[in-house]
Amino acid sequence: MTSTFFDYLFPGDHRDRPKVFSDLLETIGVEFNGTAPWDIQVHDNEVYQRIFMQGSLGFGKAYMEGLWDCSCLDELFTRLLRADIDQKVTGWARFQFLLQLIRHKIFNLQSSKRAFQVGEQHYDIGNDIFQAMLDSSMSYSCGYWHRADNLEEAQRNKLDMICRKLELKPGERLLDIGCGWGGLAYHAARYYGAKVLGITVSREQQKLAQERCKGLPVTIELCDYRDLKGKFDKIVSVGMFEHVGAKNYKVYFDTVSRILSDSGLFLLHTIGVYKLTHAMDAWIDKYIFPNGKLPSAREIAVALDDCFLIEDWHNFGQDYDKTLMAWWKNFDAAWPDLKKKYDRRFYRMWKYYLHSCAGFFRSRQGQLWQIVLSKRTRQALYRSIRC
Repeated sequence: MTSTFFDYLFPGDHRDRPKVFSDLLETIGVEFNGTAPWDIQVHDNEVYQRIFMQGSLGFGKAYMEGLWDCSCLDELFTRLLRADIDQKVTGWARFQFLLQLIRHKIFNLQSSKRAFQVGEQHYDIGNDIFQAMLDSSMSYSCGYWHRADNLEEAQRNKLDMICRKLELKPGERLLDIGCGWGGLAYHAARYYGAKVLGITVSREQQKLAQERCKGLPVTIELCDYRDLKGKFDKIVSVGMFEHVGAKNYKVYFDTVSRILSDSGLFLLHTIGVYKLTHAMDAWIDKYIFPNGKLPSAREIAVALDDCFLIEDWHNFGQDYDKTLMAWWKNFDAAWPDLKKKYDRRFYRMWKYYLHSCAGFFRSRQGQLWQIVLSKRTRQALYRSIRC
């Protein structure tokens, strides 16, 4: 058998766990082929090489291919991320991480030319997936679980809280940047009497949102936020800012400021990270959300400077853990029907996605922020709302 670079780095019998990995995991109570539900059950020793060479990308790809398993994936990722294992990669994987960082630094991965890529790769994979997984409003963002016993209530609470935070009134023009399948647009028009323009970069979302909002004063357009024109009384963006990118934050907020009325309010609902990072997780970037970038609080604050006042900053990131696990329960229950169209590799990819993200929020690396913003020209006193 031909020797590989990996053989040189880890000489000896590969049936033994490479010490560099097992020592790292031992500090957080995780083992290879251990008995705990969060332990990693290795089916092929190639897993170790994948991790060494590609880090998180190799780890995720190996799972998709069935090279390893774990009974409790969400808890595995909670332990890994609580200990910041993702920041302690060594070897060739460290070099791959640096390449990813340079890529984000040099190129504008969220330029107007790339704006529709995430829609085509992720949101357009099939409405059947999202209809099976999400609540009836098809809200693909964190629910608000205060006084909620299930996903349906949590998402309804979130939609209603957004409208109340915006002080939405009948007849007002509301712009929904990244409107998804129209859940918020429908709620705002149906229950608050708003006239809504929703924009999305997904053709599948546009089509379904138009069908669901038929008969209401709602327009859904396929549009990049940079092309927006007109004036709006209120503006909202839920789960879209993660696709804007640091190079475009200033353009984004300047655009919103230009089209928001002087007395208006803007609510930004976004995932955030507990500290500044310059690149997305490589596996998430490749398989789930291409060209994504999670903002830090500092990045948002700097981009807002001399543009908006912060009226309110609400963090309920731990609710995303509950939301993701509820989505997984729905998806898994629907799999007997979905598997007629999607293969086993997709099932493992989606499971890895939802559970790793649940661990991200449970570890508290991930945050969920609702930020209410206004211009200095607004004179009315703002009262914060929490439930």
